[in-house]
Amino acid sequence: MATPDFIRTIRADAGRQLLWLPGVSAVVFDDDGRLLLGRRADTGNWAILAGMPEPGEQPAACAVREVYEETAVHSVAERIVLVRAMPAHTYPNGDICQFMDVTFRCRAVGGTARVNDDESLEVAWFDIAALPHLPEHDLLRIEHALSEEPTWFEPAP
Repeated sequence: MATPDFIRTIRADAGRQLLWLPGVSAVVFDDDGRLLLGRRADTGNWAILAGMPEPGEQPAACAVREVYEETAVHSVAERIVLVRAMPAHTYPNGDICQFMDVTFRCRAVGGTARVNDDESLEVAWFDIAALPHLPEHDLLRIEHALSEEPTWFEPAP
């Protein structure tokens, strides 16, 4: 994920310390029930599409924007399927971030999947029964996007 300018500005004052940030993930399905994934340029791993809202940007608009920016696929956000505080992550440069992830189930409505920016090495559609290796948190997002259950969140203790 490219670092937005507003984060660079904050980092100039905050240094490498933990930043608590909003994050949005998009679990995108086509009309055949296939899932759109990107193989990340920073890790080489396949993953759900994700990004950070710009200041003032609505989460659903961010999800749709990120999907298009990364894959050239037009989509619509259908519903929130999961809200979760992710574990803190330390990037190779030493920056520490922790994201509050809002995951949307999205439906593809146009475009042809292709690498559309420098954040992905590949993008592709996958049958649910033939997914590449994915991190556990992405599998949880997919599980809830496939479910018709209410939005998932970690219950209060």
